Amino acid sequence: MLKVHRWEDIRKKNKLTPEQRAETDRRVQAELLEMSLRDVRELAGLTQVDMASKADFAQSELSKIERREDHLLSTLRKYIEALGGELEVVAVLGDKRIRLRGV
Repeated sequence: MLKVHRWEDIRKKNKLTPEQRAETDRRVQAELLEMSLRDVRELAGLTQVDMASKADFAQSELSKIERREDHLLSTLRKYIEALGGELEVVAVLGDKRIRLRGV
């Protein structure tokens, strides 16, 4: 059986500079938050049929939405709101993160 290590313990043993640690932490968090629409739906414990009903889509339309690479903001908003969430759009300009309003 493999021994499990906590991320915090691994970080403490590593000989990275504070800047390198911060960059590593940022990259880990970014990867953890990158999910497909299907992943988000499954995380919420919903089937496509459940989700289609909540979002007022046909199941076949929902399937196409989840496979699509390019989405309208209105479609994403409707999808996320059906999960009980809120869609935020953030622009990243260098080291600045700007939450966009009215989109």
